Amino acid sequence: MMLSYENRQPATMGQAPSAMADHLPISATTYSSITNGTAIHQARQPEGHHKHIWLITGPAGSGKSTVAKFISQAMDLPYIEGDEFHPKANVEKMSRGIPLNDADRWDWLTALRQESLRRLQSGAQGVVLTCSALKRKYRDVIRVAPYYSHNVRVHFVYLHATEKVLLERVQARKGHYMGAGMVHSQFDALEEPGEDETDVISVDVTGSLDQIELETLEKIQEVVQNDDQQL
Repeated sequence: MMLSYENRQPATMGQAPSAMADHLPISATTYSSITNGTAIHQARQPEGHHKHIWLITGPAGSGKSTVAKFISQAMDLPYIEGDEFHPKANVEKMSRGIPLNDADRWDWLTALRQESLRRLQSGAQGVVLTCSALKRKYRDVIRVAPYYSHNVRVHFVYLHATEKVLLERVQARKGHYMGAGMVHSQFDALEEPGEDETDVISVDVTGSLDQIELETLEKIQEVVQNDDQQL
């Protein structure tokens, strides 16, 4: 399967996503859905308007939760706080200032993808999800969502600013497990979206909150309008 930034069209059924074969985790549940024909059945359903997963991404301090809640309310879409899906072991590591490794993230990312699809299958026309998605391969875990549900489109909203700006914001937080030291480790791990990742909307978050929220909403609405025109 081509990833969503390479080809907006769903995969030809019967072909496993190439990215998944290399490094993306497939849970027992999703693997079963492929082998028993559930995913194929979903892909053969008549296609109407697309449903959208809006993934609000960026390092700690970029304002993911704040912006995501605004978009959720403005567009009347369910909001999924990605941090709430971290297992206890991950939270304990981060609270001690220990960066998560790839192995720590796979089950978490898969859970976020599955929860997003569950909300869409329950009737929502879209979901707004927060997740740092620091590396391209993390974004790829979410990108394969259309393989399991034919009319789903995945979009990333990348909130970015300098490390200095985000460090100051994290230091001003109270009661959050993500310490200031984690900002540096996240920038070390960060792989900014490439030009070929055309499913990414980039938003500079050094301005005021009102400016950031309105710019994000306008860019999302533009994507939706363009998508509707292509149907």
